[in-house]
Amino acid sequence: MIIFPAVDIQKGKAVRLRQGRVGASTVFASDPVEAARLWVERGALWLHVVDLDGAFDGADKSRIIVQNICRTVAVPIQLGGGIRSADTARAYLDAGVTRLIIGTVALEEPAIFAALCNAFPGKIGVSLDAEAGRLKSRGWVSDTGLVVDDVLSRLVNDGASFIIYTDIERDGMKSGVDLVALTHLAEASGIPVIAAGGVSTLADVQKLYPLTLNTRLVGAVSGQALYEGTLDLAEANSWITARSECLAPPARGRRRRRARVKNSSPVPTIY
Repeated sequence: MIIFPAVDIQKGKAVRLRQGRVGASTVFASDPVEAARLWVERGALWLHVVDLDGAFDGADKSRIIVQNICRTVAVPIQLGGGIRSADTARAYLDAGVTRLIIGTVALEEPAIFAALCNAFPGKIGVSLDAEAGRLKSRGWVSDTGLVVDDVLSRLVNDGASFIIYTDIERDGMKSGVDLVALTHLAEASGIPVIAAGGVSTLADVQKLYPLTLNTRLVGAVSGQALYEGTLDLAEANSWITARSECLAPPARGRRRRRARVKNSSPVPTIY
């Protein structure tokens, strides 16, 4: 299980929104690049970066900042916000972003989304952002009239390589996770799922962890809780590592031990 610290960029600063409301932001760092560096220093294995200005306006407003983050940290980055064309997608991937999160286009323009998945195989995921079960787009301000089950099969068939599911009502509210909705999605999905919204304490991580054993859930995004300290990244990573080691089968024989060392990597893959 991977904890993804969120670096949300708005007007050049690292912020967090409450329930996705553009006017309800809290600035946590004047320099998003420094915020990204800090999370890696504290043990982040991946970063979740969002261009909030791009999400609302439909344009890549923070490309230079994202490029600088990629140059500064040595962990993979998943990026969302304002990615609505192949040119924008290619520019971010060329800048060093590992993979991209598509929201509005995935729900409103299926042909373009499928084309992105085809052009950049394995690099395109989808953001499913729900309020009271209904999916939102355009920075969470437009109601699509859809629910997860309406689009899941199509998104997977189009080539989405992962899903980030955000419970908008819980986002930034430190109110815990919606295990019912997450379990349903993670069981139904044929691709990896990442939880977001309400992941605010170690107890939330502990509640989600069993889903990583028998569903497609692979991790969780957390932002405000990490910045405010109700969730400690190092503590969460230590708990996950200890739990994983307890459940891992013992290595058998010299050949198997050598193979595992040869194939090991400091950067976990969740594809």
